[in-house]
Amino acid sequence: MENTKNNIDVSSPIDIGGKAAVKNRLYKSAMSEQLGDASNAPTKALPVLYETWARGGTGLLITGNVMIDRRALGEPFNVALEDDRDMEAFKEWARAGTLNGTQLWMQLNHPGKQIPKFLAAQPVAPSAIPLGYGLEKSFNPPRALTLREIRDIIERFAVSAALAKEAGFTGVQIHGAHGYLVSQFLSPRHNQRTDDWGGSPENRLRFVVEVYRAIRARVGKDFPVGIKLNSADFQKDGFSEEESMNVVRVLEKEGIDMVEISGGTYERPAMMGVARASTIAREAYFLDYAQKVRETVNLPLGVTGGFRSAPAMNGALKDGHTDMIGLARPLALYPDMPNKLMADPGFGVELKRPDTGVKAVNRTAMLDLTWYESQLALMGKGKAPDPNYNPWLTILHMVGQLGRNAFKKRRA
Repeated sequence: MENTKNNIDVSSPIDIGGKAAVKNRLYKSAMSEQLGDASNAPTKALPVLYETWARGGTGLLITGNVMIDRRALGEPFNVALEDDRDMEAFKEWARAGTLNGTQLWMQLNHPGKQIPKFLAAQPVAPSAIPLGYGLEKSFNPPRALTLREIRDIIERFAVSAALAKEAGFTGVQIHGAHGYLVSQFLSPRHNQRTDDWGGSPENRLRFVVEVYRAIRARVGKDFPVGIKLNSADFQKDGFSEEESMNVVRVLEKEGIDMVEISGGTYERPAMMGVARASTIAREAYFLDYAQKVRETVNLPLGVTGGFRSAPAMNGALKDGHTDMIGLARPLALYPDMPNKLMADPGFGVELKRPDTGVKAVNRTAMLDLTWYESQLALMGKGKAPDPNYNPWLTILHMVGQLGRNAFKKRRA
């Protein structure tokens, strides 16, 4: 969507592909809520949480990753959608998340080999290549997918998308970033197959194209389908910016409705907030890449990661470098931040890192992630988030949920 310098700001509406009228330029990027139950169905906390965000003014809410296969979970309390067994719970979630004229898209995901040891003895991946950089201690080596399994997973994406539509979600997003299965297929580091699904960039691209086509066949031409895509893997032998831009161009021709730009994998977690000084000054981690993509495609782009203030958001929109602004952690603490951003052009927030005072504990408990999950859990109980929430309470909650697995690595 071409965006010349003009009067666009965070309060401006946007039409996504003629399929989704979004009331403003702000969207909630996916965060792992960890609010599924023991059978990976949505709990009552999810509708409460998403109603809170809907009433806070966000134009588009994108859920945390919903898994397309209960046998392949990225984290223990992921929600999974593979059949209609929990349809009423999903419908309740959809009703709450679409209040106040809000769009609600379900993010669909398969983790591939990024499944912690305590959840999978042998995960699957495009190729039998283990995770590196020390992660092999926490993630078992995968086996290569068979051709039949590849086709089954593609069909599972399509089935889950159709079920999301039936439940009342207003769109879906394919998770093609952060080193999960779609990202693994795209990466020359992780996809070293010698058949039609690997090797050349064109073959590595085939999986995501087939996933998109299968979804589109199930949901119809008028239902929004987007993708979250890495700008790069930030590894020498990984998915590059040039390849990423080619993927965007191909998917635009296929009919994808929106691209959200992110980056990194568990091995190189750029999505965790690692940024250069120049990037921090602009607030957006992946805005430089978005500018390059904008020159080659004409579909709506969203950038998430780093935005904290209305001036930076409005500047990125006015310059035409992105069409939508993604927010994640700020919405975990300030669920009504969109209303405030639209009311005050100078509004902004600062986020401090949670700290127990013991670096080893912070690292082992993954506090940069789990502390924010605690905030989502508070809102799911109908309580207000607490910027001063004691990080030790997060650790106690983890132990209560996971027992001896509490300090086993779930994510990088």
